[in-house]
Amino acid sequence: MYRESEIVELKQELNKNIKKEIVAFANSKGGTIYIGINDDGNVIGLKNINEDVEALSGMIREGIIGNLTLYTSIDTKFIENKNIIELHITSGPKKPYYLADKGLKPNGVYLRHGSSSIQATDEIIRKMLVESSYQKYEDEICKNQDLTFNYTKDFFKNKNIDFSKNKYNSLKMLTGENYNNLALLLSDQNPFTIKCAIFEGKDKTIFKDRKELKGSSIKIIEDAFYYMNLSNHIESNFEGLQRIDKKDYPDFALRESLLNAVIHRDYYFDGSILLSIFDDRIEINSIGGLINNLTLEDIYSGVSNSRNPNFAEIFHRLNYVENYGTGIGRIIKEYKDNEKKPIIELSENVFKIILPNRNYKEKNITKINKNLSKEENIIEFLKVNDRMTRADVESLLNIGNTRSKQIINNMLEKDIILKKGTGKNTYYMLK
Repeated sequence: MYRESEIVELKQELNKNIKKEIVAFANSKGGTIYIGINDDGNVIGLKNINEDVEALSGMIREGIIGNLTLYTSIDTKFIENKNIIELHITSGPKKPYYLADKGLKPNGVYLRHGSSSIQATDEIIRKMLVESSYQKYEDEICKNQDLTFNYTKDFFKNKNIDFSKNKYNSLKMLTGENYNNLALLLSDQNPFTIKCAIFEGKDKTIFKDRKELKGSSIKIIEDAFYYMNLSNHIESNFEGLQRIDKKDYPDFALRESLLNAVIHRDYYFDGSILLSIFDDRIEINSIGGLINNLTLEDIYSGVSNSRNPNFAEIFHRLNYVENYGTGIGRIIKEYKDNEKKPIIELSENVFKIILPNRNYKEKNITKINKNLSKEENIIEFLKVNDRMTRADVESLLNIGNTRSKQIINNMLEKDIILKKGTGKNTYYMLK
């Protein structure tokens, strides 16, 4: 037996007044309207169900201001040998919704109260407008409801954190009963990527490598951090008998810059985060400037205001970030003994952070000494520059790829030089 309640409305037949009930559910907690069942819960049925479904769809699209097509579903049921319509309405994210022919005033805006739909007051309408203005991307219902979370689930499991379905609500992945955009960002279907590139030298003239990272936001962060560390070499120096190892980039600076770019970007815009690796620096470009009138000085002083707070909380649970705005300050602190400091560049739609390579030294490109052998010229170059690539050998000696490989291999066999790095990130140092 059917009975009306705060989330159930019964209608014997389809009529225009049903729009009021739809608006009320959308402005409240959501609910279901059964059409073809009378107030006593008896199944009456509909004679022209296909026409009623079409008419109902038109009412939702044209009779209500605020697009509810994504937040309603129309199903037909065959009960007691009779046809009825089951209309499910989800609580809408951009309230208030109102009747098109009445406008944004009390007789056009309705709320659900008990088993009745009542007019909203002017005060309630104003409150809904204010709350709607704070609607965030992560809270909106995702257009794709066929999401999977294979990578994120395994990642949480490895961290001994529960990621079962009964936790989706507490993780703020649901709006009503539907996946929201926060769930999309954590899903295997996440459409936002990071485009990575390694360039030869200090500009974008020659690509050494490029890659686009896809998948769950957690996956692309893990993959991007691994990609950056392939270019994060260690330089060793000695102070007396003590060996001092120093990476090109502090691990914390790489991780925090990457997390900031992913967590705080503006997901209303399409496009990828850009990760560019040069000989002397790493640049990370994220989409979206500062929010809520924050300034660059605010950021340096530790003021924090997240564009995607629930998304940030996920990474806080994973112990990836702190919630106290200390990230940028700690990045700067990692460079306290370095002449060049990290740089933040802002525009209306871009947040860029530039991390200097702490071990980078400007190459002193010497001319070849014709009185020395090719190997001796390489040794002299390395005395000045500490390291060199195969491209440096070719440029210095004015030789081709094959010949440079032969000379380098001969010097390796003689234990004159050491090979560092792998693949396109290979370089050589004096032994």
